[in-house]
Amino acid sequence: MVTGAFSYTGKYIARRLLSMGERVRTLTGHPVKENPFGEQVEVFPYNFDKPEELVESLLGVDTLYNSYWIRFPYGEMTFERAVGNTKILIGSAQKAGVGKIVHISITNADEKSSLPYFKGKRIVERFIQEAGLSYAILRPTVIFGKEGILINNIAWYLRNFPIFGIFGDGNYRVQPIYVEDLAELTIDAARKDEDMVVDAVGPETFTYDGLVHLIKDKMNSNAKIIHLPAWLPLILSKIVGKFVNDVVLTKDEVDGLMGDLLYSRDPPKGKTRLSSWLEENSESVGIEYTSELKRHYLPRQKY
Repeated sequence: MVTGAFSYTGKYIARRLLSMGERVRTLTGHPVKENPFGEQVEVFPYNFDKPEELVESLLGVDTLYNSYWIRFPYGEMTFERAVGNTKILIGSAQKAGVGKIVHISITNADEKSSLPYFKGKRIVERFIQEAGLSYAILRPTVIFGKEGILINNIAWYLRNFPIFGIFGDGNYRVQPIYVEDLAELTIDAARKDEDMVVDAVGPETFTYDGLVHLIKDKMNSNAKIIHLPAWLPLILSKIVGKFVNDVVLTKDEVDGLMGDLLYSRDPPKGKTRLSSWLEENSESVGIEYTSELKRHYLPRQKY
């Protein structure tokens, strides 16, 4: 069972499993979303409000690959609700006899964090570790790839605006991992007998300033990069958000970025270099804006 096989990370996990001859199911909140797999993947709703039906959909599943989460609160969806939904999912997996849970978390998840994203991720990790099931928890940083949001939208800004504002000095670090590498690491982790918590980061470490300059160079952008107090780019992103109908950025995301929370001291596990990937995809990255709201909320469908 792969959560969100029609979305981003889950799609790459499902595709890799199918290429290995595995039978795949998915849980989704978007029944009308384009299905890239056709009849190869069985489709079930999340059914968080109907746990008995969620259990039914998980019967016979050996491994649950879970990437379910939210990037920011929107409408009735909050981080607290996302935590509660994940607990329902894990509890249903227990009742259904699922053998192993492979969970996608985030680097530096911390139950004491003041940032709900990182706090909620750690609460879920602990719940999984205490559930009595075999588990592997992977902690990526920024995930890049064709459908990625952060890298693509930085490129979009650099293509379309004369100025790009960096929060503060830009010396905080990021270690982007390629989505295909993450999918491979996820499936490899499922094959191991021991429980594990692993940081899943790419082979290159950038300061945020260096990352933006790299993208600018690869896009041949003429935008001027300037350093600003953190609050000012946030205001500007809200203005842009009105035009693109999206939540471009949140204060919590900026705080996490500037707090070096997208950096790991562990050895890199990914092998694909962002610099090389950008070189190969320079003509397509950032051509169109990628909307988080459009991907997950607009229009919102129910079973």
